[in-house]
Amino acid sequence: MKLTEYEQAMRAGAFGEPRRLAIEQQIEVGRFFDAEDFVEVSQAHIMGDTEALGAAGVEFLERLASFPEAERQVAVPTITDPRGVDQCRYRLLKQRDEWANLELRASAAMRSLGVLMTDTCINYQTIQAPVFGQHMAFGDTGVVIYSNSVCGARSNFEGGPAALAAALTGRTPRYGYHLDACRKGKMLFELAFEPRNLTEWGALGALIGRAAGSYWSVPVLSTVHTSPGSDELKHFGAAMASYGSVALYHIVGITPEAPDLHSAFDGAVPAARRLTRDDLEAYYASFGCHDKVDVVVFAAPQLSLLEMRELSQLLRGRRVHAGTSLLIATSPENKSACDRMGITQILEEAGAMVLSGVCFYQMYAREMAQANNWKTLLTNSAKLVNIIAGYGYQPVIAPMDVCVEAALRGGMAR
Repeated sequence: MKLTEYEQAMRAGAFGEPRRLAIEQQIEVGRFFDAEDFVEVSQAHIMGDTEALGAAGVEFLERLASFPEAERQVAVPTITDPRGVDQCRYRLLKQRDEWANLELRASAAMRSLGVLMTDTCINYQTIQAPVFGQHMAFGDTGVVIYSNSVCGARSNFEGGPAALAAALTGRTPRYGYHLDACRKGKMLFELAFEPRNLTEWGALGALIGRAAGSYWSVPVLSTVHTSPGSDELKHFGAAMASYGSVALYHIVGITPEAPDLHSAFDGAVPAARRLTRDDLEAYYASFGCHDKVDVVVFAAPQLSLLEMRELSQLLRGRRVHAGTSLLIATSPENKSACDRMGITQILEEAGAMVLSGVCFYQMYAREMAQANNWKTLLTNSAKLVNIIAGYGYQPVIAPMDVCVEAALRGGMAR
């Protein structure tokens, strides 16, 4: 790889051991992907919940935090993905003290590195959205696909160590979605129906993700006649990334790199695959229906302020069934806003538990299921139903209002 004088100095240890370690790792990653050089990044986003880190990962962060401040401080603004424990609620969920203590240690170490503990997977809705053409080192798959597709920024999926390395060096290897050539469409989908709610947008993302099936696929969606909002595109992209490891998509006439069909592709436009409402209904049917629902979860991605308000309107003056738990996860910033606006109070009076800075599948979900005797799970998130079965749950997907009614009833209506 071609290194600048600054990068060579980092490698020589002139700026401390943490940066030397970081750039050595990045050089190896760059060589693997045939990167010619590095690109400077404007921001980094670290996935570092303790279920993924484990004790060894936390100890590694603590070792970095033991270096002199000038050596260990991140070089660019760096933020965090959701944590595994809400310190104010974890005992109510029967999570263990040892997990909470490990989270406190990880957070303290990252703060010592200068990381902003935003604890969110919707930083583009709550912190600072990237702008067109900006290079980023983002970790969460939903963050990456939204930033690449909706904002026109440039990031690969950066695992926790890779994002931390980028934070320390201020750069990342120039490969993948940092390159113009990788950002052109590879496959075309035509939409024969208009999605009517967030869940249908998520289900559509799941269908396209399954068909794409590769990180290097760039799906292009045409014949979308209404402009989806931020929440619709959030669910759409998060599901697509979950089902197909997709990091970038284009919607003709809506996303910035696809003003028209031909601009989305490099050369000839491929034959289109048509997606119908029958495809959508078959996806829903694959999850079945449960007379009894143990837990209803609104998370993955965390909820926006508008989603939180919609839930409060559906739950105002009503009460969750005694045999069902209702969990709602949002960012710390949105939680604070909901507290101020009275939204949290409405939700909690209805019997919901509002969680701050976490996301359900990162919260030791298998152990929580065992501790709380949860088996059947209902959600409006296509991303969550794709992930959570691996933790021993029987998931079902339905629109938000159907999920709320099931929480109030304790089960789903046939």
